[in-house]
Amino acid sequence: MAEQRKEEPEQISLRLLEPDEKLEVAARARDAVLAVTDRRLIVADEERIALEVPFTDIRRIQFDIERTRPATLVIVPENAAHQPQVLAIPPEEYDRAATALALVGRRLASQG
Repeated sequence: MAEQRKEEPEQISLRLLEPDEKLEVAARARDAVLAVTDRRLIVADEERIALEVPFTDIRRIQFDIERTRPATLVIVPENAAHQPQVLAIPPEEYDRAATALALVGRRLASQG
């Protein structure tokens, strides 16, 4: 049986960009992709966008690492109409996820 190859995170993310938007980093979670652009944070899979918010609409992000499981990344939007996202991040994506978190964190801090 042939294994279905998943698209790289950048390929999924690039499809979601607006014409003048720049992808800064993308990380693959177990079932989705986390993308940070110069304007917003996006969580999407190959079929749908689960969350798409500007940085001003992010209330909280939590990143938990456990020894025997994938890390858990929780994104809580400011607006309750947007569902919080819980992503399982495999160890091989920790570097990309950490870069994404640092970019978002700096933007949140600069907003006061």
